[in-house]
Amino acid sequence: MGDKAGAPEPSSQQARAQASAITSGKTAPEAEASPTSQLRTLFDQPRLSPGQRRIAQYLIEHITEAAFLSITDLAERVGVSQPSVTRFAAAVGFSGYPALREKLQAIALGTLAGGPAAAEENGSNELQSAVDAEIDNLENLRRDFADPDQVIDIGRKLSRSTPLTVLGLRISASLAEYFAYASRRVHPDVRLVTRGGSVAYDSLLQSREAGGTWVLAFSMPRHAQETLTAVRVARSAGLKVALVTDLALGPVADEADVVFATGTGSRLVFDSYAAPGVMASALLQAMIDADPERTQARLEEYEQISDQHQFFLRD
Repeated sequence: MGDKAGAPEPSSQQARAQASAITSGKTAPEAEASPTSQLRTLFDQPRLSPGQRRIAQYLIEHITEAAFLSITDLAERVGVSQPSVTRFAAAVGFSGYPALREKLQAIALGTLAGGPAAAEENGSNELQSAVDAEIDNLENLRRDFADPDQVIDIGRKLSRSTPLTVLGLRISASLAEYFAYASRRVHPDVRLVTRGGSVAYDSLLQSREAGGTWVLAFSMPRHAQETLTAVRVARSAGLKVALVTDLALGPVADEADVVFATGTGSRLVFDSYAAPGVMASALLQAMIDADPERTQARLEEYEQISDQHQFFLRD
């Protein structure tokens, strides 16, 4: 029984599960949060009005330019009044617009200091520019991962939620399907919701009645009204919501308990999701790390079943 020679070799997936655990704590003390994360932290403190949220969103999307605008120019770009910009500065904790602009310029100069976002290479075509933008999104995510403690914590909570509900409607369905497909290998009860309306409500309410505690939701632009409604239904039912979304400050993020904001590629007609995909994989890894014994047992069982029924081609 104890003869190692007779023990089956672990599958590549099992070996990766053993070897790729996330290390808690800051592994790169010199790395600061990405500019977008700094801005979200700056702007997420209060409840912003719709007009103030537009100002915040404009600053997030155009930080390297907007940080150097006068109050008149910023108000004109966003389509609000100058007093609205002044009130926005006060709402996020500054004495006035000059103090806010000084902070924005410090963040913007950090962005301009280097990296793919600093300057696009001359002569690049549209497809190369789209790839450059995604590299920038991944670089920002890498800096956010310098302190992975929140990912580890939420992965643990998702792992303990039985059932675990994964929500993604309209364009976000593909990310939800990926996460649900993979998490079913390591979690005993994963429920995927990709249809809105009363179908989503039924699934969320049933999940809570069955003992579920968390929903992982994906909300990519354009953000669907039915996603906002579904998140509100989940919260009203007693479920907590972890949200993977883009950089927007908006109603869906306001309703979630935890937000993981990652940039999406927007250079082509339809967005691309390199960074949200890595974010989903990181949460999967955190779930795996939360219960390694269950993970190994379930992966081993799945390998036996897949071999028995020849699910996959042999390489």
